[in-house]
Amino acid sequence: MKDTVAINYELEKNMEVISQLDAFVGEAVDNTLLNPDDCWQPTDFLPDMSTPDAFDEVKKLQERAAGIPDTIITSLIGNMITEEALPSYQTYFNLLEGINPEGSLLSDRGWVRWSKAWTAEENRHGDLLNKYLYLSGRADMRKVEQTIHRLIYNGFDPKSEKDPFQAIIYTSFQERATKVSHVNTGKLADKAGDTVLARICKQIAGDEARHEKAYKSFMKRIFEIDPNGAMLAFEKMMRKQIVMPAVLMGKGGSNPTLFDQFSAITQKIGVYTGWDYARIIDHLVKLWKIESITGLEGAAAKAQDYLAGLSDRYMRLADRMKAPDEISLAWLK
Repeated sequence: MKDTVAINYELEKNMEVISQLDAFVGEAVDNTLLNPDDCWQPTDFLPDMSTPDAFDEVKKLQERAAGIPDTIITSLIGNMITEEALPSYQTYFNLLEGINPEGSLLSDRGWVRWSKAWTAEENRHGDLLNKYLYLSGRADMRKVEQTIHRLIYNGFDPKSEKDPFQAIIYTSFQERATKVSHVNTGKLADKAGDTVLARICKQIAGDEARHEKAYKSFMKRIFEIDPNGAMLAFEKMMRKQIVMPAVLMGKGGSNPTLFDQFSAITQKIGVYTGWDYARIIDHLVKLWKIESITGLEGAAAKAQDYLAGLSDRYMRLADRMKAPDEISLAWLK
């Protein structure tokens, strides 16, 4: 009972802070996110199927894609599937305490506007990669579609306990992780000779970088308003570890270890590794000036000590982690 009361009090306090940030977040919608009429769309990077030379362009796309190793294609598919699960992410964001108290997606609150505009931009990523993979002929698209279906069917749980502080920390981390993954995939695609795919990945990574910057700025404000609450939320999120959005892609299906296979490939080819995880922690700790925050209360001060040494701990773990010798490829023809 006591724990429940404490949790409810903490959530109420966090909701008050979130309410104070509403105007700031609304400004981010106007200044960080893009007008749909002005930003890039998937068709900007793909053959125009209404032109006479459309099939020649598709053939060129397939010739470029043919030189990409299977491991990179599999990693790309996993990235795409993660992006395609956006219905779950928007639902999750609007269920956070204090984000959408009216329960209306037509609300003009800054946080609600953000959730819609952010996911609208993210939606293009899955669309573009899905169409590229379909035209490339490299993927078994029915298996891919089944996985997307399964992932959305299973839902999404970042273990943030409906706490907006923890959720914003999670998203700050995850946007940077996604950016890293797309950047590294693009580099490998370029090395394999597909300059168009490299440009696609770079463009998507650019979006993730803008979104990452915004979420980090939201959390920076929270640290300024409520350093104790922010510090405790950061510690809680990191003790649970950051789970990837696509972690449930295989749950309940014929291949329940599908996400583990995908993760093993990204580790092996350097798309997203244990070192990346450690570097993101280090980046956030330095950006939010965790070690220099003063006046913290008991539990928050202990959380500060824990967070200050966390990236070094994960870096040592990454140094001992071996890339898997054997990997299973999924979703390929």
